[in-house]
Amino acid sequence: MKLQIAIDMVNTETALKMVKEIQDVIDIVEVGTPMIMREGMFPVRLIKEKFPKVTVLADTKIVDGGDIESEDAFDAGADIVTVLGVADDATIKAVVKTARKFGRKVMADMICIEDVKTRARELDKLGVDYICLHTALDVQNTGKTPFDELAEVVTVLKNAKSAVAGGISMNTIPLAKKFSPEIVVAGGALTKAPDLRAAVVEMENAIKA
Repeated sequence: MKLQIAIDMVNTETALKMVKEIQDVIDIVEVGTPMIMREGMFPVRLIKEKFPKVTVLADTKIVDGGDIESEDAFDAGADIVTVLGVADDATIKAVVKTARKFGRKVMADMICIEDVKTRARELDKLGVDYICLHTALDVQNTGKTPFDELAEVVTVLKNAKSAVAGGISMNTIPLAKKFSPEIVVAGGALTKAPDLRAAVVEMENAIKA
């Protein structure tokens, strides 16, 4: 299991300081959608340039223009890009094809998909590398978690690996470990911690124990 930190609500300068603090203890650094909306591929490019050994995920949430948008992200240095699972198959295929050209990877975000099991089977056949069960931020307040959907999806994957996101904290790590996803994505539980490095190390130790 790998730990991915979602860095969303800061600017590029702050993100660089955060990554510097944890570069040797984190598995994947996500440049979140809010940061990309505000600053484009600039933070992706700078993080990869300054910390070339860090695996960088650009949370692009591509839904159209698969080849164009994914190529922009890969050109900026992203190792992984995200495409929405609700996107048309033609878009998914374009993103996967572009990733293969660059030797990079694709994560399909299952946000807002009702029949996750069926769509996961389809996405698996389309060649995505990771399928992420994701409870949206706006939905988390209802008490919903991604773990029931994760339990469904892990039973049908043949090639893709699973990932889980949405309200992940030290309290929910045991639930995540029950299904052994390849990637666990944590945001606020890490980025809002008083000691970022200590929080990352604690969670890394917990998922790998």
